[in-house]
Amino acid sequence: MFDDLPPDLARLLTLRVWHAMWLQRIDTKIADLQKREAEQEQGRKNRPQEPDWIVELGIGNGRPPIEVHAGGCYAAGKRQRPVPRDEARRLLTSGVRACTHCKPNAQLRILD
Repeated sequence: MFDDLPPDLARLLTLRVWHAMWLQRIDTKIADLQKREAEQEQGRKNRPQEPDWIVELGIGNGRPPIEVHAGGCYAAGKRQRPVPRDEARRLLTSGVRACTHCKPNAQLRILD
């Protein structure tokens, strides 16, 4: 039989301590990763629902609306706020630009 363990008791005990320390480190890492995954799953469950319509806001005093987007549009800028369907229709009919990527004017059936 192939036996590559040290022949004396002192080295065997040292090896056992090292392995116990490694197992403790591994168990701690596993627990941390499980906790992180549980927190991420809870975050996904508690995430607010994506709005149906978004208005992109300009820079400056009053931050005027500059463009209307469908919810989840990748082209929407960082300065935005969710709006209900009626307000999105009102903004588009009052001359606020419609996004050329998500085309909210076509989704809301607004003709130019």
